[in-house]
Amino acid sequence: MRQPPENFIAKEAVKVWRITALIPTVILWIVLIVLTFLAGKFSIPVWVVLIAWAVMAVDTYVTGFLIPAIKWRRWRYQVFEQEIDIQHGIFIIKRTLVPMIRVQHVDTKQGPLLKRFKLATVTISTAATTHEIPALLEEEASDLRDKISQLARVDEDDV
Repeated sequence: MRQPPENFIAKEAVKVWRITALIPTVILWIVLIVLTFLAGKFSIPVWVVLIAWAVMAVDTYVTGFLIPAIKWRRWRYQVFEQEIDIQHGIFIIKRTLVPMIRVQHVDTKQGPLLKRFKLATVTISTAATTHEIPALLEEEASDLRDKISQLARVDEDDV
């Protein structure tokens, strides 16, 4: 049985995923606060409001803190001469082997949050689909993109 990939993504990915998860959560908290003030006007029982607050508190903890930490621990990758091994998932771990011979092009991309934390995502495109290795340090992402590109080019020359 093959060992799991050795390389982890940047630890700062947890911060980015937390912020990304908490943006809609903050909006829901605002809605909940407004609905709490309106509850008396519409005769909504107190227990319903309390349950809504409890559900939001649990949701905030799970989506904003627990899931990003688990997601980071599960995300791994490794680049070999003949393939790229990618592993990710929270409850169901998905393992993907991308043959170098199938790689058509490799990109790096950054959104505003990734740029703020000096991170980038490497995108590996094949004829069938696109694979991502998210939240690598900018320099590491650039080096990885160049390495994959070089290995994929060598494989094409061998065919």
